[in-house]
Amino acid sequence: MLKEFKDFIMTGNVIDLAIAVILAGAVGLVVNGFVTDIMMPVVGHFSGGVDFADMKVVLDEAVVGADGVVAKPENAVMYGKWVNAIINLVIVGFVLFMIVKAYNKAKKPKVVAPAAPAGPTQEELLIEIRDALRKK
Repeated sequence: MLKEFKDFIMTGNVIDLAIAVILAGAVGLVVNGFVTDIMMPVVGHFSGGVDFADMKVVLDEAVVGADGVVAKPENAVMYGKWVNAIINLVIVGFVLFMIVKAYNKAKKPKVVAPAAPAGPTQEELLIEIRDALRKK
């Protein structure tokens, strides 16, 4: 059973999948950093200094006791983080689309144009002329 498991793990498909998952996680981190640290501040600048990550609809205000300790935390719908996640999804989708497109282009076999049909040889032409002259 251990040998079968080793054979399974060492197949190309499992290793390819493991590499793909690791790379996808790395690409996700890069894209998340790009969106959070570069895109959203620019969008926030053009939308009047709004930070999408802080946008929320408060359902219940936080309750603070007389001693200054939060007795009940705020309950809010953080739709700004959801907007950031949607932008992340679109950018990751676009990056993966470009990667797959480049991969398919590199993998696609080059189509060789079919050779022009060979015309009759000189001997065949002479035979046709001879036969045509005999018929007259």
